[in-house]
Amino acid sequence: MSLMRPGPTTRTLAWEVEGGRTRSGEDTLATEEPLEIRLVVAGSRYPVAVTMRTPGADFELAVGFLFNEGVLATREQLRRVSYCVDKAIDEQQRYNIVNVEMADGSANLADLVHLERHFSMTSACGVCGKATLEALHTRGYSAVPRGPELEPDVLTSLPAKLREAQALFDRTGGLHAAGLFSADGEVVAVREDVGRHNAMDKLVGWAFLNEKLPLADHVLLVSGRSSFELVQKSLSAGVAALCSVSAPSSLAVDLAREFGLTLVGFLREGKFKLYSGEERVLSASARASRKAGTSGATA
Repeated sequence: MSLMRPGPTTRTLAWEVEGGRTRSGEDTLATEEPLEIRLVVAGSRYPVAVTMRTPGADFELAVGFLFNEGVLATREQLRRVSYCVDKAIDEQQRYNIVNVEMADGSANLADLVHLERHFSMTSACGVCGKATLEALHTRGYSAVPRGPELEPDVLTSLPAKLREAQALFDRTGGLHAAGLFSADGEVVAVREDVGRHNAMDKLVGWAFLNEKLPLADHVLLVSGRSSFELVQKSLSAGVAALCSVSAPSSLAVDLAREFGLTLVGFLREGKFKLYSGEERVLSASARASRKAGTSGATA
């Protein structure tokens, strides 16, 4: 008997109340289940993290998470990714555990112990502030290359394109998305999840597995707001710009400015706010202004 793999959506009974009238029916929800990420090194398993996610692209999620946390650096370090087939695990949970097997000699056990301890303390974010910024420098993060110049009209076209590509959101109304675009606004890849960080990890995992990193000529757009962690993941992937439809946090702005990432917030139809990396956008706007015979440049 084959195991039933959890799907990205779940049907449930709901009552709809409108205008004093009540009716029952089925509703489609975004599935939320835990995913445990385990590293397999020299035959030993190390539980690294547990995240609540929407099933689907689980291998990309696990690999993207490990890449963004500095455990994986190159494709050659990765031997195999698989679901857990241990008979000691309850059958219903086997698709909620992903084993990421490292090639021999490619993992530092001391780093794995630190990683396991870090994520036993928190499921979302690490220690914030100046110490975290310094830690990213220590891990080898460097300034973002100049990359492409971005036209404001291209940026303002991205939210509609992302929304159009969100197939699961259409069915559930309850998922975040991370979209990868070319500098001229073409959709490259989109991933969805109940968690914003998971959607980003899935996208970065896709790029890692397909050997497309770094994404120096691309733009990332996320639904919701830009947090410190999303900026950090963008820097890991090497993108030129991170955009969001809502506000960034203060530390997200600090980090983007520290490493020269273009950070765009409140990206809506016809307008946005630019918090860092303005040279990639304002230069394009200035050219348009000069061509029109006007002075100044605005985003």
